[in-house]
Amino acid sequence: MNDQTGAPSKFVDAPDGRVHYQSWGEGPAMFLIHGGGPGAYGYSNYRKNIGPLSRRNRVIVLDLPGYGQSAKREQPEGLTTALANAVRDIMDQEGIEKARLVGNSLGGMTALRFALDTPDRAEKLVLMGPGGGQAMFTPMPTEGLHRMFNFYEGEGPTIEKLSAVIDLLVYDRSAITQELLEERFRICTLPETMANPPLRGLRGHPRDALWQQGVENITCPVLIIWGREDRVVPLDSGFILQKLIPNADMHIYSKCGHWAQWERAEEFNALVDNFLNG
Repeated sequence: MNDQTGAPSKFVDAPDGRVHYQSWGEGPAMFLIHGGGPGAYGYSNYRKNIGPLSRRNRVIVLDLPGYGQSAKREQPEGLTTALANAVRDIMDQEGIEKARLVGNSLGGMTALRFALDTPDRAEKLVLMGPGGGQAMFTPMPTEGLHRMFNFYEGEGPTIEKLSAVIDLLVYDRSAITQELLEERFRICTLPETMANPPLRGLRGHPRDALWQQGVENITCPVLIIWGREDRVVPLDSGFILQKLIPNADMHIYSKCGHWAQWERAEEFNALVDNFLNG
């Protein structure tokens, strides 16, 4: 694998479960960590960002446990702990002492958990519409989260249900091609995924309410990015994170949903590259 991505597959055979990842470029290590929607996996979610961001960085893209080619992990200490440990496993295998973490949604939660658990190994964070905050004005869970959590329930996955999820991930649906939709449907219906869907049976764990887990002690520079029209993780849930994290700046895109790295890719790439390398 994989002609489409232009980078060979690598795996960590960790005790908690196998993790798939790929890398591009040279320079400071940067992890791009995808979100939790059905059919998500590393390359797909960041295909518009890998090339530009790998010009000055070593970009590492992983499939989170339970997604793509990575095995689902047990979660005795919460979902985000299991996912952050997967990032650590890759760093340990590659001999990376410190890294920049860029995460969208569930990936943003993963980055936050990693910084909380191993602060000496988190150099900078970029969080795009991350979970783990506290919505101040918006009823939770949002319609977008409802559709994600119920995707594998009832009659099971259908292309129509996936399309309904995608509808709430973006502000402008015109950028979503039928090819992308079919690719994500193929990934989310892989036999191993169907046998053990990544978010099925999710239980609220105290460690996943990250805004209560000491984020005020995160000292590394943090850039929070949000789409104003995000219908999955609402913008108002970011304000508490921005207020609590001492070195956090926030950038808000208008006419943008939950996928800032996709809908505003050119601006996003420039903003992130300048934050990480400027």
